[in-house]
Amino acid sequence: MPVKFDRSLLPAAPDLAFEKALWSGELQWIAGVDEAGRGALAGPVFAAAVILPPHLSTTEAFNGVRDSKAMTPAQRQDWAARLRTMVYGWGIGLASAQEIDTLGIIPATCLAAWRAIEALPVPPQHLLLDYLELPDCPFPQTPVVKGDARSLSIAAASVLAKSARDAHMVELDRCYPGYGFAVHKGYGTAAHLAALTRLGPSPIHRRSFRPVSQAAGEEVESTAAQEN
Repeated sequence: MPVKFDRSLLPAAPDLAFEKALWSGELQWIAGVDEAGRGALAGPVFAAAVILPPHLSTTEAFNGVRDSKAMTPAQRQDWAARLRTMVYGWGIGLASAQEIDTLGIIPATCLAAWRAIEALPVPPQHLLLDYLELPDCPFPQTPVVKGDARSLSIAAASVLAKSARDAHMVELDRCYPGYGFAVHKGYGTAAHLAALTRLGPSPIHRRSFRPVSQAAGEEVESTAAQEN
């Protein structure tokens, strides 16, 4: 069952409460992990993993980093560039639309997260994830409800994942013109649905998602469309 969370308990900005609790236990490499694009109708799902400088004493240098959905595109782009030079390590991973259709969106999201973790410069000693739990994980992990609003590591990961996916969708817009991927990034906006009806699904559409299968005149054969 979904965990209810009292939003009044959210900090004004993501902080280091979770990280400091783990650092106090002699751990250094704490990786925040978040995804972007899980609910889109087209394109890959992206994930990022971020390790902040161990035992960071203040969030002042990262003031402005927050849940990527609460930031403007310009803010995300600016912070994504800065974060790559400020954090101890970062990694990006993705799972393609074809992998989403084959595996389902939740397993594909976990696959993207694993690929991001594997791209880190050191193996993490603990994972902080935004309400996601990785099966068969060799690392200790903590799924955090509203993690991108509470943990600075997760918020930083959300910025890198979202900015990387947005840039990728702009590139895909050049390969598959007419759908407006550069504008809506594959999400189910009215303009996207209209284009989908007019043009039919492209090779990067997720055919296991009901709006796409309906536009293609197909039956949804998996539960992936219900998991986003």
